[in-house]
Amino acid sequence: MAKFRFSFYATMLATGLALAVCGSAAASEKVIKIATQSPLSGDQSAVGVDIKRGAELALEQLAGPLTEMGFKVDLAPYDDQANPDSGVANAKRIVSDPQVLAIVGHYNSGVQIPSSEVYHTSGLANISPANTNPKVTTRGYLEVNRIVGRDDVQGVVGADFAVSKGVKTAFIVHDKTAYGQGIAEFFRKRAEEIGIKVLGFEGTEEKANFDALLSPVVAGNPDVVYFGGMAFQAAVLFKQARERGYEGMFLSDDGFDSSDAAKIGGKTLIAGGGTFYSTVSGPASVYPGTAKFIADFKAKFNADPQPFAAQGYDSMAISLKAIEEAARANNGEIPSREAVTKAVRALKEFQGITGTFTFNEIGDPEKAQYFVIQVKSADPNEWSSNEVVKTLDIAPPK
Repeated sequence: MAKFRFSFYATMLATGLALAVCGSAAASEKVIKIATQSPLSGDQSAVGVDIKRGAELALEQLAGPLTEMGFKVDLAPYDDQANPDSGVANAKRIVSDPQVLAIVGHYNSGVQIPSSEVYHTSGLANISPANTNPKVTTRGYLEVNRIVGRDDVQGVVGADFAVSKGVKTAFIVHDKTAYGQGIAEFFRKRAEEIGIKVLGFEGTEEKANFDALLSPVVAGNPDVVYFGGMAFQAAVLFKQARERGYEGMFLSDDGFDSSDAAKIGGKTLIAGGGTFYSTVSGPASVYPGTAKFIADFKAKFNADPQPFAAQGYDSMAISLKAIEEAARANNGEIPSREAVTKAVRALKEFQGITGTFTFNEIGDPEKAQYFVIQVKSADPNEWSSNEVVKTLDIAPPK
């Protein structure tokens, strides 16, 4: 019995020591999280999921320097559902976790703008891969940066392209969101400046039946129907316009840039005067630094990357580099959010896969690329092969 008691207590002691050692190791582990926010469900999930996937791939491939410094870097993905209320609720959860040192997001400007108010008050660095409304950066928040261009330029690019195609009349529709209405207004302003007659300017939240809106469109027979908003809504409008007999040109924005547009619109997008869209994000293949990214993305996710996936990769890469720089300045310890925020803005000529990035004093890239793309196929699997018909490098407005 005495021998048994000794053996039992020895075993318990050894187990206790092992648990203590494991607990100590866990307590001393330096964990960092980088969050993402994009629509992972709903009508816009095709693009939103791939923004998250691009960020995930970047974390896997580029976290090495932080790992070597003893950090464990985790991804914290959130589904904002393309909804401002969901984005803000998620933002509050994100900033309440002290291990989160940066956030990659969002897809929709109408979600990013209110959510980034939360990031701003909490000092959390926000790198946007896709948001184009000017207000994203014109508020002057140190925490908020984007790696793409702005709608007050993109709207001009769209209108100038329309004129180059001989457009003299336009009917403009938007989705009443901060993004869609904003870019539609910039398009209208430029169109009127350069002599395009605007026959109508209508906002709608309709998603299924555009009969009432299409009556004046068909009657007016404009040279172009312009839509400010997202693919799931625009493609339905364009398809129904063709079915009503409209044969002119369709033109939209980077919200249209999703393979879902081809799933919905099919051959109606390549009929008549064709379908074009401006965007701040070309197909991944147009960037000289993306060949490996495309191959790695397809190997990991068994699909070609959707628009903005490569920008998700670059936004994560910037986050990782800024955290690394701030950690080195903090003697290898976890840096403060303030230090990371300052490190993001201090990066100069950062080489990403979609470009080289230096942020100006309000968080815009010093120069951004803008594209005009023509839909060339009704096959959603061929979306990334749409033809780039114009590429421009433009500095942000002063």
